[in-house]
Amino acid sequence: MEIVGPSSCYFVSQRLRLHYVDWGNADAPPLLLVHGGRDHARSWDWVARALRDRFHVIAPDLRGHGDSSWAIGSNYNNYEFVYDLAQLVDVIVGPEAPIAMVGHSFGGSIISQYASTFPERLERFVNVEAFGPPPHLVEEWSTTPMHEQTRKWVQQLRGLAAREPRRYASIEDAAQRMQKENPSLSKEQAEHLTVHGVARNEDGTYSWKFDNYFRSFPPRVWQPEALTESWTRITCPTLLMRGADSWAGDPEADGRLGALPDGRQVTIPNASHWVMHDNFSGFMQALDGFIG
Repeated sequence: MEIVGPSSCYFVSQRLRLHYVDWGNADAPPLLLVHGGRDHARSWDWVARALRDRFHVIAPDLRGHGDSSWAIGSNYNNYEFVYDLAQLVDVIVGPEAPIAMVGHSFGGSIISQYASTFPERLERFVNVEAFGPPPHLVEEWSTTPMHEQTRKWVQQLRGLAAREPRRYASIEDAAQRMQKENPSLSKEQAEHLTVHGVARNEDGTYSWKFDNYFRSFPPRVWQPEALTESWTRITCPTLLMRGADSWAGDPEADGRLGALPDGRQVTIPNASHWVMHDNFSGFMQALDGFIG
């Protein structure tokens, strides 16, 4: 039987036209899947196909990613993404009903902020490899004076303004680049992610869809205890999922897991940061056991 893919839909947030895919089954409980940085909604396709018979699965393209608009002025602050998420939740379930969410990496961080701000809106939350900024950023934000961060940010933006998106002669060339970045991807996975992750240029070449301005990190004061404090406000059942071979920290070992009122953690073997791609069966087993 032919597998029917999702439908493309759009909503508006801060005058940006943002895209999401809807896998149908609208009478089922809603489930939102949020991708990470420099990724796109179709990265969840394997997960969505496995869940679409039991859930109304929605996967958005974050601003500056996939088929969503790029932000004018490089508005890629975390709080802008939280606002987008709030807008989308209202589109899907209305202004009051709760919803289950799964977020990977940057997407999980956005959901964490949203969940700590609007704890009543989440029914369940699966946080995949989104346990705080990378260690080098924590160190930089904690120890570098604001004026130095600002200078570096200005220089970074000027560099990005002069940067031309990389062009690939074919989708196959782009897929090879993706597989080089993540050797654990199979050829089929890399090709699927690339087909949905590139746009064809006028000259026949291909470039990644995400906005390079997303790479910039605005200056900020970072207090590691602020993350733990925000987790205390996430009241829904929460599953922290990490890859056994990931660079991300271990919230259970460092004590952060205890900040969650209703939290638990699972470590997926044979997986790095991209848990759902590296060990799909292990990911799905843990996800199914949590969301039912």
